[in-house]
Amino acid sequence: MFDVDPLRRQSPAMDAKTRVAGKYLQDAKKRLLRNGFTEEQIDVQITSSRANIATAIHHAAAQGSYDALLIGRRGMGKVGEMFFGSVSSQLLESCHEIPLWIIDGEVTSIHFLLAVHALPVSLMAADHLSFIMQANPQSEIYLYHSSQFFGNDPQASREDFYTQWGEEWCAQHLDLENDLFGAHTRILIEGGVAEERIKRLDVQSGLDASQDLLRQAKKHHCGTIVLGRRGREINKGFFGGVSERTTQKAQNQAVWLVG
Repeated sequence: MFDVDPLRRQSPAMDAKTRVAGKYLQDAKKRLLRNGFTEEQIDVQITSSRANIATAIHHAAAQGSYDALLIGRRGMGKVGEMFFGSVSSQLLESCHEIPLWIIDGEVTSIHFLLAVHALPVSLMAADHLSFIMQANPQSEIYLYHSSQFFGNDPQASREDFYTQWGEEWCAQHLDLENDLFGAHTRILIEGGVAEERIKRLDVQSGLDASQDLLRQAKKHHCGTIVLGRRGREINKGFFGGVSERTTQKAQNQAVWLVG
């Protein structure tokens, strides 16, 4: 279904852009159908907007009930890479309400590297991953903590987790002294991930946390890195830098950002 207002008059140039967009969307729909999706699962929409592309995408995502916003960075030539690189960078900056999936190149591995840290947003990332993993029983999840990830950021207190997880759950499962490895594992299991599919990696450190995450993902054949990040009002700190650098450096990988 194409969502184009029949009463809205468009210029010839806009009509041409709409036709090109329709062709690309139909090609994308055919690819989804070939990979197991049904007609009922796919809704194709074209809208015109005076806002820039990233703002229009963000607005559409915020208006719908979506589990994630997915954007690819490559596959359309050098001009396409520059264009989508700009869009993904803007969405990385502004889109915090919906998990953001940024895909670079061709992702061939079905395994996940979950960045583990003692902050509520990290548990939210685990919760999001467990929800998505329900439809992917063959995947494995590698839990990894980089000691350089948060640098000098202050540690969260136990009370910071109560709003989302409740005091009773936190009293049982919140292992702050262990970087929340146990809490992350518990959330994944409660979300339906079998315990034997969850692997814990040894804590390591490096000068560049983003490079450390990418290195571990490559070593353990993980096609996707999952990160929790804090709100836009403090995202310009070290944590925001890790998210951005990980996304920028990822090659033939997906990076999921939650929060």
